[in-house]
Amino acid sequence: MNKIVKLALVLFLICAITAGILGAVNELTKDRIAAINKEKTENAYAAVLKSAGYEGVSFDAEKYPTIDSISKCSGGEGYVVETTFSGAQGMITMAVGVDKDLKCTGISIIKHSETSGLGANAASTAEVGVNWRAQFVGQGADMALKKNGGDIDALTGATITSRTVTAAAALAIDAVSGLN
Repeated sequence: MNKIVKLALVLFLICAITAGILGAVNELTKDRIAAINKEKTENAYAAVLKSAGYEGVSFDAEKYPTIDSISKCSGGEGYVVETTFSGAQGMITMAVGVDKDLKCTGISIIKHSETSGLGANAASTAEVGVNWRAQFVGQGADMALKKNGGDIDALTGATITSRTVTAAAALAIDAVSGLN
């Protein structure tokens, strides 16, 4: 019985020390991580619709539960919709630009956990990702993959990612249309 108590105490000490170190590292890095995430989001917004500034607007969150926020561009160029939805391997956070004519001005994937070389290509800065995202420019709320009668080519080997990104972009345009 004495051995079990000693083993439990040693294990407890190891866990307590490890937890303390992780907590300290988290405390030291949380501001830097928050700054990097804010910069990534700002860059994504600028990539889909350039504006001098963005102002949040209210929308029907019950009707659009995957939409995080809708921001109106200060110059009246349109809106940027930030949305988080389920992809093939996890959640995807994306910014969608929507102009005054309710057409997509671009998409930018802020965060994802998709499979490297497949679904991750949607966010890639390589030619495959850039070309795939370019297909969304000029599309309306009726956008769809080619296999569903639309104009968007699916990423090879990433049908679920392609389908969910396309649906999320269409939903973002639909949400903006409800604001007008």
